[in-house]
Amino acid sequence: MYKKFIKHIIDLFVSLAVLIVLMPLFLIITVFLLFANNGKPFYFQQRPGKNEKIFTLVKFKTMNDKVDENGKLLPPAKRITKVGKFIRSLSLDELPQLINVIKGDMSLVGPRPLLIEYLPLYNEFQKQRHKVKPGITGWAQVNGRNAISWEEKFKFDVYYVNNLSFLLDIMIILLTIKKVFKREDINKSNNETMEKFKGNK
Repeated sequence: MYKKFIKHIIDLFVSLAVLIVLMPLFLIITVFLLFANNGKPFYFQQRPGKNEKIFTLVKFKTMNDKVDENGKLLPPAKRITKVGKFIRSLSLDELPQLINVIKGDMSLVGPRPLLIEYLPLYNEFQKQRHKVKPGITGWAQVNGRNAISWEEKFKFDVYYVNNLSFLLDIMIILLTIKKVFKREDINKSNNETMEKFKGNK
């Protein structure tokens, strides 16, 4: 009942309420990023959702589009802007994903939507993460985020899929709020983004 119906209703109403309350902040960030990113405050990318259905993810754009002499994008650590780094440190870059939740592409809680290029690399165990909608936050995020390995992250994702419940969702949301305020597990390594998943060896 919760998984098939109630969770979606909660996602919709909570997302609408949060988006309305935080709209002034949303607009302020948009204006700052308009200047920081040459008129491009948002980042759009296709990601796989439930049952590997592709949707367009929206986030605040925290990196510029600078390239090297060969026209190739510079590494993320060299492209992140000062404004973007601050926004990421507070996890505010995820705020526009509330729109994805309202549209039904995502849930407030679930495995994070990863890159389409990873789809052929998953084994049968890892593919289970796509049995539910991806989330803005998830069990893997509150258990290490970028600080844990891909193997650990997938184990947390599949655990969530197999144990999805109202109480688990509430626990994840509360832990997420705690970690955002304490700024825990946010890029503990020297990299601004986690190393790409290269498949199972």
